[in-house]
Amino acid sequence: MEPQTPPARAWTRVVWLSLLGTAGCVGLSLGLNYLLLFIDGLTPFGRSVVTATLLPIVIGLPLFAMLGWRQVEIRRFRQELTRTGTYDRLTGCLNGAVFTSMVDRRAARPAGPRSGAFLVIHPEHLASINLRFGLGWGDEALRLIASAIRSSVRKDDLIGRLGNSMFGVFLPGATKQDAKEIGERIRQAVGQIYFAPKGDKDVLAIRAGGVVFEHELAFEDMFRSAEELLLEAQDEADLALSHVSN
Repeated sequence: MEPQTPPARAWTRVVWLSLLGTAGCVGLSLGLNYLLLFIDGLTPFGRSVVTATLLPIVIGLPLFAMLGWRQVEIRRFRQELTRTGTYDRLTGCLNGAVFTSMVDRRAARPAGPRSGAFLVIHPEHLASINLRFGLGWGDEALRLIASAIRSSVRKDDLIGRLGNSMFGVFLPGATKQDAKEIGERIRQAVGQIYFAPKGDKDVLAIRAGGVVFEHELAFEDMFRSAEELLLEAQDEADLALSHVSN
């Protein structure tokens, strides 16, 4: 894709700003030199020293301060764009596309077979919360559940939002026992959330399914296997896990 050329109107503003700024600097220099002519105690060399010192301060200091502030704003804007393109705005988890890509890369390292586990977590009763209290409280429930998941996983684990009401958790190098323990921590953390929309205390719960693998496994295969088990896990207190061995 070719870079877009700034419109003629933008170039016109740049030209006018450059001309007016240059004219202002010239006028300031001439005015300063004119005023210095009335100071009898200054030699020509003294006047040139004063001019050479004051002009960079008067012109350069605000100019470079403005340029520096612009750089800070541009850097902040770029970081915001990067974050927006990487993370889900509501939950703060990785968005679906980035999560899928990162899981695929981590699950297929060139160095050799990659083991791990993949969990799919589905919040329960979300539709009921939306109907009873409104969509805003449904979003709040998702935010709270995402926070509980983040607090329950390990440092290098990945969390992504899949669709509107589902989370994926990739556990690199995890065994079946690790996956069970992490799944249980998530379930308990969600169960301990204080959630009281409109003053009425409600209970948040999740249903989870997962797959443990010892060799390279594509994201689609992980997700399909975990989602199948998620549908089988009718008990909210249970984590359904399967083992894939290639």
